[in-house]
Amino acid sequence: MKKPEIIHFIGIGGIGMSALARFYAHEGATVSGSDRNETDLTKALVAEGIDICYKQTADNIKAKPKLDLVVYTEAMPPDNPELLEAKKQGLRTVNYFTALGEVANKYYLIAVSGTHGKSTTTAMLIDIMEAAGLDPTAIVGSLRAKDGRNFRPGKSSYFIVEACEYKRDFMALEPDILVITNVEYEHVDCYSDLADVQVAFRDLAKRVPSGGVVVAPKKDASLAPIIEDLRATVIDYQSAFDPFLKQSLPGLHNALNAAAATSVAKFLDIEKTVIKTALENFAGLCRRFEFKGKVNGSPLYDDYAHHPSEITATISGTRDKYPQKKITVVFQPHTYSRAKVLVDDFITSLALANRVVLVPIYASRETTETSVSSEQIVEKLVKKGVDALYADNLQAAADIIKKTVSEDEVIVIMGAGDVTKLADLLITQT
Repeated sequence: MKKPEIIHFIGIGGIGMSALARFYAHEGATVSGSDRNETDLTKALVAEGIDICYKQTADNIKAKPKLDLVVYTEAMPPDNPELLEAKKQGLRTVNYFTALGEVANKYYLIAVSGTHGKSTTTAMLIDIMEAAGLDPTAIVGSLRAKDGRNFRPGKSSYFIVEACEYKRDFMALEPDILVITNVEYEHVDCYSDLADVQVAFRDLAKRVPSGGVVVAPKKDASLAPIIEDLRATVIDYQSAFDPFLKQSLPGLHNALNAAAATSVAKFLDIEKTVIKTALENFAGLCRRFEFKGKVNGSPLYDDYAHHPSEITATISGTRDKYPQKKITVVFQPHTYSRAKVLVDDFITSLALANRVVLVPIYASRETTETSVSSEQIVEKLVKKGVDALYADNLQAAADIIKKTVSEDEVIVIMGAGDVTKLADLLITQT
């Protein structure tokens, strides 16, 4: 297959799409893209020489008659005018993960999968391999705190990527090393139950060759049907767990992420002292318990947690870090399907906080549904005796926090949608 030289990204502002665009630009390709909104990330891409349009029309494709490849985000609707025009012209169009596989599979590929912890584990592994001089190429699903980027160009044969199970997209990858951090029922809009999710992970694990390894928690019952009788060697990352490791990120879940990264590093023969130093110096990622400042003397953190298990882990880690403070969570449910199917689990996890403020559900790729709402979740929390409130927009949530928060609290913003904007509202208005 001819190496594409002129590439257009539909939805270039996505975290994965922007990283892949940066990869192609680094390789010397002419890269352009489109997105619905201008963001700090798209501004950074423009500063790096990538042309971006903020109106998605057929003319964007017509104006580029020599396109070799059009890459579109998985969230892009099939009636997108750019996508329709590209197909009308007979241009090669692929989704993000297909394009990523075509690039990454040529390397010695380390894929980090799992329901939770992919980005943090990936970033930890990048830091370790950097410190060891292995110079990997890498794409991570967030911005690394140390350099503010989601793409790392490397000169070695190693490539590190995140492998997302949504719509079985990770099947485009052919890993030499596969990390499975954990497996739970998630992406309820495309999987029927946990067993369905396990089948997908099993199919991915079977792609790892006999000389490769699958790094996973062997004693986790949810992993049993996935890792049984694989041709690849299975390494139990829980055996690398270090309870005395001094990390900046709190919580058992982050210690387990570190154990998974450590197991890969040990397989690559990286010295223990290099691994330990890199993990203890790990600066974190954007929106992974990211400290944003203070509101009325109360620490404010921004976190990507959007699944009940992630919420539980983040609240637990927050309590470890601030044992004397009350925890206030501002949560934005992500997608109606997830909120509807996992509503009872959300209530259980949110009830672990001292106070909860919910904002409207972020629909993402879905249309508005009336069978579930944030107001309904608040009502159920109140019935359980939880101090819970509903705010009908982010500014209303900011007003509640500013008027009521005190120094004996810590605030954690949670969600995978646009709730992250709340941090700026609180900090800039305080």
